[in-house]
Amino acid sequence: MNIVLKSFSYIFHPILMPIVGVIMYFMISPRFTPETIIQTKILGLFIITVIIPIILYFLLKNLGFVSSIHLKTPNERKIPLLLQSLLLLFVTKLVVNLYDYPELYYFFLGALISSLSAVFITLFNIKPSLHMLGTGAITMFTIALSIHFNINLTLLIAFQMVANGMVATSRLHDKAHTNLELILGLLLGIIPQLTLLNFWL
Repeated sequence: MNIVLKSFSYIFHPILMPIVGVIMYFMISPRFTPETIIQTKILGLFIITVIIPIILYFLLKNLGFVSSIHLKTPNERKIPLLLQSLLLLFVTKLVVNLYDYPELYYFFLGALISSLSAVFITLFNIKPSLHMLGTGAITMFTIALSIHFNINLTLLIAFQMVANGMVATSRLHDKAHTNLELILGLLLGIIPQLTLLNFWL
């Protein structure tokens, strides 16, 4: 059981959530997009949101700014979150076009707001759960896509809600977060996505 719970922390790691949202969008969207463009977008965003953060993590670890990939203290989270925010800003400015991909644009804008909000909260020596932030944002984005495209995604949404619960259980089991930090993380993921629905739903 211990291994199963730990696996949820890695499978639903926050660093993977942006690219999961992108892949999910292209799978769900009824709009025609050439396969080559889809592959190019996914590859480019994978490099920006997954590969570069991993490289930056090892750089920060070698410089002594972080001690582990779990970023166990609020202070350790500040620089990685700020760097992540810069990467998300880069995505919204140069990679995801507002006019061609409004859903993805606002998804990443919401992720940027979530990331900056998490930085702000760490100033109060609180570390909101980034795992819950990521899964919460993805769940809200899926619900919005279901409504926007008028597609029944009930099973996918139900799976994501169960995943939210399992991730929260995993983080509590590892004593990585308190209940308050889990709830804060979930709200930081959901609220920006929910607020931005006014612009594209």
